[in-house]
Amino acid sequence: MRRALARWLSRTPPPAVLASGYLALVVLGAVLLLLPPMTRQPITLMDALFTSTSAVTVTGLAVIDTELVLTFWGQLVVAVLIQLGGLGLMTIAVLVWSALGLPVGITQGTYLREDLNQTSYVRLTRLVWTIFRVVIVAEIAGAMLLCLSFMPNHGLAQGLWHAVFHSVSAFNNAGFSTFSPGLTGYALDPIVNVVIPALFIVGGIGYVVVSDMWTRVFWRGWSLHTRLMIIGTAVLIVLGVGLTAALEWSNPRTLGQYDSWVARMTVAWFQGVTTRTAGFNSTDIGGLHDSTSLLYMALMIIGGGPTSTAGGLKVTTIVVMVLATIAFLRRRTEIWAFGRSIALGDVLKAMALISIASAVIFTAVFLMALSHDGEFIDIAFEVSSAFGTTGLSRGYTAELSDFGRIVIMVVMFLGRVGPLTLGFFLATRMMPRVRYPAGQVHLG
Repeated sequence: MRRALARWLSRTPPPAVLASGYLALVVLGAVLLLLPPMTRQPITLMDALFTSTSAVTVTGLAVIDTELVLTFWGQLVVAVLIQLGGLGLMTIAVLVWSALGLPVGITQGTYLREDLNQTSYVRLTRLVWTIFRVVIVAEIAGAMLLCLSFMPNHGLAQGLWHAVFHSVSAFNNAGFSTFSPGLTGYALDPIVNVVIPALFIVGGIGYVVVSDMWTRVFWRGWSLHTRLMIIGTAVLIVLGVGLTAALEWSNPRTLGQYDSWVARMTVAWFQGVTTRTAGFNSTDIGGLHDSTSLLYMALMIIGGGPTSTAGGLKVTTIVVMVLATIAFLRRRTEIWAFGRSIALGDVLKAMALISIASAVIFTAVFLMALSHDGEFIDIAFEVSSAFGTTGLSRGYTAELSDFGRIVIMVVMFLGRVGPLTLGFFLATRMMPRVRYPAGQVHLG
């Protein structure tokens, strides 16, 4: 058995091994959730699989009420699945190996490199320990601060658990909440509106960026990746918050229910920044205008940063494509930013990611529209949320059939593991034996 496993690992590409690991974790989580102590009422196998998939992929879409259906032990299982899925399986494994004093070999380094989306083996172990320190500090600090809001309303023990769960869920950009209505009851709470966004922004911006900002000189010492992520994230936050306020200002189901402009901007702030990655809601998502929903779909698909707890296409992928478009319009043969050029291979990778993601989203929306009678905007929003592993919903998750749940689970899985992994399975590696003369293709 051990030899067969070793032979399979040696012959199987790292993306396939990692995808298999995440799939095994999903199955294990589903089995645990089916145990009697985990729920207050029996749930189906499909309920357990969907919940486990949503937790491992740090999405947050739910077909059962986390507060009313799951017991403390069930919620604990979900929190552990979120933590494992957010950190990544290889990150956890390397932490265990390092704690036991075992060296990280070439094979483990290869898997870790794929899991963290890195192109080099350099400083991988150091990056893992940086991740560990960031996670511990952020989640403990977040839980302690959230206790100030949750304990007065729910008591010492229950308030502490709500704080810990939301801290883990927020940092890992999961969007799961132990409150049935989400965070709508804390829409104007200053601590929640600062701590929760701080957690998912730090978790979603990427560990490499956090390490650069912590250890290197401001701006000049930062890498090109860090600079692009900071600027891209800032632009998306401003657009998300600003357009949310502009589009929903007079909507009585969302911002318009508040008389104060401060209250409206507070809700616009929280909902505008949580949309790309975390999936918490402090207002009625089903009450959004269609224009706002379309904006949120774009933000969810973009997602967060590489080597982070967020899903989606990633901010740097979009930034690279924008830079490539600008270079084309200016008739430049080289793509650059901040005095550094961007390799053609990175542009091709971004194109592949966007192409495969578009195909996945289109196919999922087509299958859902074919098999469900709901509003098209609700279906497209659900698929976008699943691919971006965001977890926001216009109230359509409960309407999914078993086939629809399977489609959404596949999309969540692909959104977390990465479209390139799907492309890896579809592609065959063939060395070109013949070179052909260049031909002309008319585009546009």
